[in-house]
Order: sequence, then C-alpha cells, then structure tokens
Amino acid sequence: MFAVVRTGGKQYRVAAGDKIAVEKLAGDAGDTVTLGDVLLAGEGDSLADAAKTVVSAEIIAQAKSEKVVVFKKRRRHNYRRKAGHRQQMTLLRIVSVGDSKAEKAAPKAAAAPKADAAAQASEPAKGVDTAKATKAKAAAPVKDTGIAGEGTVDAAPAKTKPAAKKAAAPKTDSE
Repeated sequence: MFAVVRTGGKQYRVAAGDKIAVEKLAGDAGDTVTLGDVLLAGEGDSLADAAKTVVSAEIIAQAKSEKVVVFKKRRRHNYRRKAGHRQQMTLLRIVSVGDSKAEKAAPKAAAAPKADAAAQASEPAKGVDTAKATKAKAAAPVKDTGIAGEGTVDAAPAKTKPAAKKAAAPKTDSE
C-alpha cells in the first residue's frame, strides 16, 4: 500500500519500508512519529479513503542537508557577499501505511553466508597441497604501494629498464 503525505511544505509518495528525508521534525532517533496529512492512499490501481489512512514512521536520525552557497554581487561596486546554509532535516523510515507493516530484513540470515565463506577459506580444498600454495605465495614479489605496511603481491616480477645515459652538453667557446 502507498500513500502521498504532506510534511514540511512538500509531498512524498511513501510505502512501508521506504526511507525519506523531510524537513526537521521534533523527536530523537528511535522515536515514532505519525504523518497525519495524508493526501492520497491506495494499493496498485485502486484508491483507498485517505482520511482513514494513518502513516507511521520511525526517526532514523536528525541531520543536516547539503550546503547551499549564497553569493551576492553587484557589478562595478566592489560588493560581494558569500554565505552558506545547511538546512536541518530528519531521516525517516516508514513503518506502516494504513494497516500494512514493513517487513524487517533478518540481519542474521545475511551474516550466515559470510561465516560459511570464512570457514571454507580456513579449510584446505580437496586435492590442493597447502604447503606448495603457501611457498608460492611467499616467493611472489611484493609491489610497494608507498604506504607503510601495505603492499600487493604481483603475479609476475616487474621488468625494469636500464637507466639511459644522459648525453653531455656540448662545450662552448666561452669555457
């Protein structure tokens, strides 16, 4: 289900689970707010009664938007003024629109494949001699990145060109 709500002089089309940035609202992170000015509500092509629809949201954070530079200048009068402004805003996560609820993503399910990958990386693969692989990795040359403690392993050693000899400057009669 979706709804069009008005807050801070702007209109937003929202659905359960959406994240939006709106003009500053009172509250701290974690608080729940109700967006009461619902202009339109519906599901797909059908519209519902907007007066009965309630949109609830959770405050994610209170933040500032991008900086806007205000520059004033009057030609030929040596008048220049520069000022900046960052508008206060509130980041919201829409929890429910009407009677629909946002499905929370299971963070543990996403973390499980990483743990399995780490377990597989620590176990040697079948048919691979780990001693040879470790020696080959140690024998590979290390490319210096210029940062202390960091370097990458090169597949092939870098070829260096011999230094070219500089030609001597021709002598002049003044010497």
